[in-house]
Amino acid sequence: MKNLVILEMKKHMLDQCVDLFINTFSKEPWNDVYDSRDPVVNFFNNHFNNNYFLGYVAMLDDKIVALSVGMKKPWIEGMEYYIDQFCVGYEMQGKGVGSWFMKEIEKNIKNQGMNGMILNTEKGYPAQKFYEKNDFKIIDDLIVFGK
Repeated sequence: MKNLVILEMKKHMLDQCVDLFINTFSKEPWNDVYDSRDPVVNFFNNHFNNNYFLGYVAMLDDKIVALSVGMKKPWIEGMEYYIDQFCVGYEMQGKGVGSWFMKEIEKNIKNQGMNGMILNTEKGYPAQKFYEKNDFKIIDDLIVFGK
């Protein structure tokens, strides 16, 4: 994996990001169904249009193999990186790419003066173990609400 590089996500990467996202989340364990690319394209464009947007891609040669879509989130102690979606291409999972990518993101946000990362994930999915392995902690006194 010595040819991996991290780059900030830019709009010209949209098609590759959408392809990776759909390809990854349409497989186990998520099995999401996409009737068209449009909702995923809109998802990315809505993030690109957010003035606090911050996204990253991991590139192997000329191919995006992982992505992180999120934003800079203000909080009392400064800014943190909120990860809205994180994925590693299905064929690259289990090879250390995700852990490498997460460490590179952490270095990058620290260089930008951010002092934390936060995210939500589904309880019991493989992603939970991945985040715990990468030093994320469950915040026991928080509850996620939706309406």
